[in-house]
Amino acid sequence: MQIDQPTAIAAMRQPDQVMRLERLGSFHQSRLSFMRILLRRLKSENWRVERAMFDIDARGTGTAIYTAHGPHHSYSLVAFANDLDPAKRSDRVIATEWDATFTLFDGVPTEADIERLRANVPLQEAGRISESELSLSRANRSVRLWDHVVSALAAGHQPDVSMIDDVGYLMRTTAVYGSGKFGAADRAATSNRPEFQAPYQVEMLSVYLTRAFVSDLVEDMARQRAPDTAVKMEPALRRRFGIGNSTGLGMAPYLLNHPALLHSWIAARETAFSRIRALPVATPAHAAKFREMIARAILNADAWHSAHPAQLAKLADLRADLKTLRTRIEQHGLDGLLPWDRLWHWAEGTLSLEGQEQLVSLMLEPYPEMVDDLAGAMACDEDRQWRIWGGMPCGRLAVIIRDIYGWALEIDWDAPEAQARVWYVSEAKLEPRLGERDQEPVEPYEQPLCPGRDAARLMADLGRFDGDTVAAFVLAHPEHRHIVRRAQIAARLPYAEIRSNTIGADLLPIDMLRAKLSFFGACHFDPRSDRWVRITMFQNAPYPDELATGDADDWTYPALSTS
Repeated sequence: MQIDQPTAIAAMRQPDQVMRLERLGSFHQSRLSFMRILLRRLKSENWRVERAMFDIDARGTGTAIYTAHGPHHSYSLVAFANDLDPAKRSDRVIATEWDATFTLFDGVPTEADIERLRANVPLQEAGRISESELSLSRANRSVRLWDHVVSALAAGHQPDVSMIDDVGYLMRTTAVYGSGKFGAADRAATSNRPEFQAPYQVEMLSVYLTRAFVSDLVEDMARQRAPDTAVKMEPALRRRFGIGNSTGLGMAPYLLNHPALLHSWIAARETAFSRIRALPVATPAHAAKFREMIARAILNADAWHSAHPAQLAKLADLRADLKTLRTRIEQHGLDGLLPWDRLWHWAEGTLSLEGQEQLVSLMLEPYPEMVDDLAGAMACDEDRQWRIWGGMPCGRLAVIIRDIYGWALEIDWDAPEAQARVWYVSEAKLEPRLGERDQEPVEPYEQPLCPGRDAARLMADLGRFDGDTVAAFVLAHPEHRHIVRRAQIAARLPYAEIRSNTIGADLLPIDMLRAKLSFFGACHFDPRSDRWVRITMFQNAPYPDELATGDADDWTYPALSTS
């Protein structure tokens, strides 16, 4: 049934509500997550993936190429598999060898390209790639599960389902670099191509093809071990494998360093949510779909495990909230006017933040025709010169600061716990790090990653300044240029700024990680500390050879039993 777009959308949630770290750290994947955007396009445009090369020996060493052919361009994942000494296997950024390394090549590589890449890609940061490459990545095996799957398939039977579900992946990436790193093509080189206009589509394509390679590799190693008895995995079992990922502090400051892009992501999600809330009625078909998604979300929450205390508390909240939501719908349904808006107002007073943000994602699911078009609005031109408007009256700047950073003006920044942490960049790996201000001598190297404190300092100096314009103010106080620019950006882009203390003693960097990874489409966040998290990508998604006949979008929640 075609749904008419509402003539007006419901009031969008205010930034002061959405942009708190405790809420951002409760986000879930949705229809606007980048993995789902990618697979919808691959299916709708009839992309074809061919295994152009698979030269791997029994030890799992060699080269493979997977080429994705689209309407106008082709892209090739070039994979170099390695028989890694277990003593060298590490997910840390200081590692120098991995079980497999990859690059996404723009087009179809020649023999000369392959030789050049073979000499550089396995070295990762120590090598050099070119503008013909769009990404650089590496991955390590989950050794216990890998060995089990190879042995089981070689013996002629399927691997243990409980072991698969306990881990969820055969390899996990420890880094996926793009956008100009280590010589790769800059995003500007491909951002005008339709398939890469949405954010992170290069990286998502690389990981998706990596998943196909990994599953082929484990089956091929089983075949080479026992050619007379080996079997392939059953398709449904094969789909249970995703690609793992370990993400740490290197990603955490991203949301602070890209305020305009952050606004684009959040604004798209909030616009979609407000469109649904504005619907005057819920049709029986859409109500039935929503009930189905609640049931599947319950299964998803039950299958989500973690040992981290903070995540355990979130999971307990989520499981209880979903059951409460199910009861609410069973008892009250979705009848009457503005049912989605009424449901949301009920949730605000009843559910935890974890449950509320799961509800946001679930409410989008029945309405692809009202949500999916917003994927095109999630990118932004970050090369645009966000020049400071020097002619702005100082009084206007003060109003903006009070509006956007009012929460920060209420903090006593002289209290040690208010600025207990220091963001800096490590000399060894040029990666962001988080130090303890009173325990480590890193304050001289502090990065400008605490907009709240810096806005409070700006406001104090602005109150003592007797000039009229921002130009005069930053001339007198150049140390405030960066926060003046941020404030002027956030005045135009309301979701551009995190509205929480990012250097306080109670900071959980995993909140920043989860917010970003939810937009990737990650599921089952599993923090291993307050500073790094493991996730699974593309788990249960169709493989490239299944896209033509399978569902490219309905795979992120477990299917309901048909028995």
